[in-house]
Amino acid sequence: MPPRLSHPVVRLRVAARGSPALIADIAHLSPEEANFKKKVTDYLLKRGFTKTEAIFRQESRNLGPDGKPVHVRAEDLGTKQYTQAFNLLRGWIEKNLDIYKLELSKLLWPTFVYSYLDLVEKGYSDDAKTYYEQFKGEFEKAHSDDLKVLATVTLRQHVRENNVTKLYRANKYKIPLNVHVAGALFHFLQREADNGGSVISNLLSSDCEVTAQARGPIEPYSFEAIYRRAQNLDLDEADAEEGIPGVFTGVTNRDVLDATVPLRLGPLPMEPELRDDVRAELEAEDQRQPPADGFTSLVDEFDQRIKREESADGPSRADLPLPPSRARDVVMEMQKVRENRDRFKIEGRTGGVGVPVSACIFTFHNTLGSVSCMDFSKDHELVAVGTMDSYIRVWSLDGKPLKSKLANEKDLKVNNRKLIGHSGPVYGVSFSDAITNLNHNIYPDTTNKPETNSKLLLSCSADGQIRLWSLDVWACLCIYKAHDGPVFRVQWGPHGHYFASGGWDKTVRVFMQDHASAMRLMVGHDTSISAIAWHPNGTYVFSASDETDKSIRMWSVVTGNCVRVFTGHTDYISALEVAPNGKIFASADAGGNIFFWDIEKGTRIKRCRGHGKGGIPSMSFSVESNVLVSGGLDGTVRLWDVELPTDPAKANPLAPGATPAADGAAGDSIAVNGQSNGPSITVGAQGAPAAGTGGGSGSGGGGGGGTGKKKGKDVQITPDQISAFPTKKTPVMKVQFTRMNLVVVGGCFDPER
Repeated sequence: MPPRLSHPVVRLRVAARGSPALIADIAHLSPEEANFKKKVTDYLLKRGFTKTEAIFRQESRNLGPDGKPVHVRAEDLGTKQYTQAFNLLRGWIEKNLDIYKLELSKLLWPTFVYSYLDLVEKGYSDDAKTYYEQFKGEFEKAHSDDLKVLATVTLRQHVRENNVTKLYRANKYKIPLNVHVAGALFHFLQREADNGGSVISNLLSSDCEVTAQARGPIEPYSFEAIYRRAQNLDLDEADAEEGIPGVFTGVTNRDVLDATVPLRLGPLPMEPELRDDVRAELEAEDQRQPPADGFTSLVDEFDQRIKREESADGPSRADLPLPPSRARDVVMEMQKVRENRDRFKIEGRTGGVGVPVSACIFTFHNTLGSVSCMDFSKDHELVAVGTMDSYIRVWSLDGKPLKSKLANEKDLKVNNRKLIGHSGPVYGVSFSDAITNLNHNIYPDTTNKPETNSKLLLSCSADGQIRLWSLDVWACLCIYKAHDGPVFRVQWGPHGHYFASGGWDKTVRVFMQDHASAMRLMVGHDTSISAIAWHPNGTYVFSASDETDKSIRMWSVVTGNCVRVFTGHTDYISALEVAPNGKIFASADAGGNIFFWDIEKGTRIKRCRGHGKGGIPSMSFSVESNVLVSGGLDGTVRLWDVELPTDPAKANPLAPGATPAADGAAGDSIAVNGQSNGPSITVGAQGAPAAGTGGGSGSGGGGGGGTGKKKGKDVQITPDQISAFPTKKTPVMKVQFTRMNLVVVGGCFDPER
C-alpha cells in the first residue's frame, strides 16, 4: 500500500499525474473519496480500460453526501417536467408494437390537455404557451377545434370559466385499454418514474380513469377489429363512453373499424421502350414464322395483353422503380407471349367434364430426411434443394452437364453442384426468373444470343443470412444480414430485382438485389413468419405467421404499411399463393385446409378439404387462375376448381367430380443419370388421372380420395376437388404450374411411410 497522504495540496499534486479532467472531478471530494477514486482511475488506465475509466469518471461526478449518485428527478425540473414527461410517453408509444399503437396513442391527448391546464392554473402562462406551441402539431388533425379553445385559456380564471375546460376539470377522462396494454403501461411508468413516469402517473390517477378491458387490441387490422367487422358488431359500451362527455375526442373506434385502404390490383404496365422493342421483334417473328391455323399472331396476342394492362386499375411504373430493360428482357417477354398463346388452355368445368391437367414428378432418393426446401427454375432446367446440413445442391432436370463460365471448368461434366456457405439449416431457396430461349438469335450483330436461363439463386438459413448465388460461376455474390435470428422464407419478386424475406424476428423485409440492407421493413405479426408470397404486380407482399398469431397480412411495398389482414386459420399456415389475375389468393395449413380469399374485400371465399394432416408445403395457380394445384406431406398432389363452390348443395350433382373416386396406383419411374454421392432423382410421368404423377387429356372430373384414411378416420373431400394423384411414399414439397399449364412436382421418397 502507498503511504497515506494527509495534506490537501499534496493530494492534488498526486492527482495531477492523471488526466486534467480528474483534477476537476476530485477537487470537491473529501480526502478519502478523492484518494479512492484516484486509485480506481489509475488501475483502469494501467490496464488499458480507457473507455471504462471515462464512464467511471462521468458517473462519479454527481455524488451525494452519502457517496451515492444523485438522480435529477423530473419533479425537480419545475415546469419542464411536463415537457419531459410528454416526450417520454410519446417515445415509448412510437417504439411499441404497431398493434398497440392506436390504443396507446389515446393517452397523448389527455396528457397534453391536463399538463397545459396544470401550467395555466399554477400561474406559468409563458411556460404553458411554450408547451402548447411545442406539441400542438401532434393533435391538429383530430383535435383542431379543441386546440383553438385551449389557445384562449391563458389565465387561472379562464380554466374556471371556459365551458370546455370546466368539463375537463369536472369529469375524469375515460381511457379504455386492453388489459395487456394497460399492464405494460403502468410497468413502464413505474420503471421510468424519475424520468417523467411519475408525472404521467399522477395525471392519469387524478384526472383520468384508465379501465382495463378483456378484449383484443383495437387497431384497424387487429384481431379484435377483424372479428367485430365479421360479426357486424358495434362499439363496446366502454368505447362509446371514451373521453369527456360532451367534448369531441377525435377519431372514434367506429371510424377505425370501418376504415379500408383502396388497392390497385391490376398488372404493372410495361416500360414503354421495352414494349416498343418487343412489339417490333414480334412482328419480325410473325413474318419469319406465320401462325398456324386457329392461332392468333404474336403481335395480336401482345396487343391484347397491353390492352388489358391499360384498362386495369394497376400501379404506375413510378411506384416500383426497376432497372432499364436489356436485350435479355426483350427475348424473355417475346417467349412469354408465345407460351401464353400456345399454352394448354383450361376452360373450367363444362358439361360436367373435369379439367384434364398432366403432372410430372421428380422424386429424390437417399435424402435421409435432410431436404428442407425445394424450388424449380421457371424454364424447368434446374432444381435446387436446401438441406438441414447447411448446404444447397442444384441439379439439371434433364441430366445434362451444368454450364459454368469459369475458365478452369470448361471441360467439367457434372449434372449437379453443391453450394456451401451457410452455417445453419437452409430453410428457403428461390430461382430468379427464366424461360426457354429462342431457337435463333434475333440480334445478328452479336456473337451470342441473350441467355434466358436462371442466373441467380437466393437462399435463407437458420444462421440469419440471406445469400445470393451466381449460377454462372457457382459462388456466393452477396450476403444480406438484416434479420435478427433465423430466416425462414425468401422469394424473388415477379419482376426480379426485388425479393422478400420473413424470419423468426416476426418481420417481413423487402430487398433490392443491389443493396445490402432492406428497403422496407414490415412489422405487425405477433409470432415468426411461416410463409410469404408476392402479388403479380410486384407492389404487394403477403405474409403468414405461425404459432399463436395465425394471421395473414398484406403489405404495400410502396409505403410499407399493412393494407389487409386475413384471419380464419386454426393451424400452422404453411403456404401462400396469389393467383395470376391478382384478385384472389390461397392459403394452406398443417390441418390439410386450403382457404381462398378475396383480396379487395378482405373476406374468405371458401375452404377446400382433401389433404390429410401434416401440412401443404406448396401450391400453384394455373395461368387462368381457375385451377389450383397443391402438394401435401400426405404424399398426394391435388387439383382444385377455384370457381366451383364447396357447398355440395350448390355443386352440380351430375358432375363426376361431386363423388370422390378411388385413387389408382402410381406409374413407373425412370432414372436420371447422376454423378452425385448424395441424393438422386427419379422422374415419373403418367397419363391416368389417378396415377402418381399425372392426369392426361382423357381424365375425368373424378376427385380422387388420395390416402383415403388418416389415423382411422375418413378424409373429408370437398366437391371442388378435380383429381388427386397419390405417390409411392413420397411427401410432396413443391408443385408448380408452368406457363404452358403443365404441373411440375418434387418430393423426397420416404421408405418408412
